[in-house]
Amino acid sequence: MKTTSKIRSVAIWIFIVPFLAVNICLILSQIFVFRELGVPEPGSYFYDFKVMSIGDAIADRASDWIIPYFDGISSISRVVRVFPNYLIFKPAMFLTAFFLIRYWILNKTFIEETIGTHKNLKKIYYLGIGSAIFLIIHSIFLGIKFDVSIYKLLRRVVLLLFIFFEIAAQFYLIKILIEIKPKISSLINEKILLLKRILVYLLIFITIISLPFLPFDSFKILKHMLEWNFFLGVITFYLLTFLMWKK
Repeated sequence: MKTTSKIRSVAIWIFIVPFLAVNICLILSQIFVFRELGVPEPGSYFYDFKVMSIGDAIADRASDWIIPYFDGISSISRVVRVFPNYLIFKPAMFLTAFFLIRYWILNKTFIEETIGTHKNLKKIYYLGIGSAIFLIIHSIFLGIKFDVSIYKLLRRVVLLLFIFFEIAAQFYLIKILIEIKPKISSLINEKILLLKRILVYLLIFITIISLPFLPFDSFKILKHMLEWNFFLGVITFYLLTFLMWKK
């Protein structure tokens, strides 16, 4: 089917674009000292910049090379929000959001072509599109600071909504694909479908056990490790999508 070929093509870009963007920013942040956008002075419309490097997060380990997937030294936000890293990250996230919208539209089309309709079809469509919208909103405001106490909370809420919508859309899509597996067995690698199912359940489990730790700063290292690996898990879903559909 032409639709499955399009799904494969879009899915691999959803993996490649954010993976490269985040990890290029991580590498650059450990080579150069960048400037972080600060809060404008009272009565001024101009933002100031303060010098910042990844070393600020490491203290006496500033000369070490960090791998936050394992050591949890820095958050993704801290790495990508500095200038000029956000010039890489933000366009990459906008492009990823475009691909996400395209991905969920194509999956809706494929399911309609295969079985006509399904009770969960609208769920994956709206949850998937919603996740892309929240990703765009989060990316727009990342790195911009307002002297408003509720702003930081709202930014976190938007990020959490992106995660919830994305994982929920993936969950319902896997559920549908498993139900219609007899009709699409010639088009998919069933072992990869099983891996996708395991991955989604693992992401849901991690999300649930992580929630109680989010309000506490004492678990910062653990939260950073979970953040980096959770990000990798979410985009790996799309790599598995690329591998699942046969050419």
